Amino acid sequence: MQKKIMVLVTALLPGGLTQLFSPVAADEVQVVGVTDGDTVKVLTKKKQVEKVRLAEIDTPEKKQPWGKKAKQALSDMVFKKIVRIERLNKDRYGRTIGRLYIDGKSINRAMVRQGHARVYRRYLKDRSLLDDEAYARQNRLGLWQLPQSQRIAPWEWRKRNRKR
Repeated sequence: MQKKIMVLVTALLPGGLTQLFSPVAADEVQVVGVTDGDTVKVLTKKKQVEKVRLAEIDTPEKKQPWGKKAKQALSDMVFKKIVRIERLNKDRYGRTIGRLYIDGKSINRAMVRQGHARVYRRYLKDRSLLDDEAYARQNRLGLWQLPQSQRIAPWEWRKRNRKR
């Protein structure tokens, strides 16, 4: 009997069971702050501020070359705007890890394609982001116009500058 019910549920749901058990939740929120190039604060429908770390990307740190420009680029795209957030999970700091969209366009992808962010390979799920990074690199967009010596990956920068 359970098997028949499960088949029926699968047939009724678009995308099958993946929709039923997916950890992703999406809703519209307003961006009320931009912390850096890959982190924003949003106001939820319950009027709570939620910190969101953009999934699969990493931008230069504030004191790193291009860090302030990455923050400004993200701010120009999303500050005070209504965005759709696709929540994936939480990180060790309690921040929501998510993807942001405006009018169906991925902000995470735009940050990479415009050269303001690198693909964070350690957490990469959407391999097509690598094509966007290659595009930005080939066209010397954003941080890719910096001299090679200044293009240190943010995760390497943090490792080098971690207080012991």
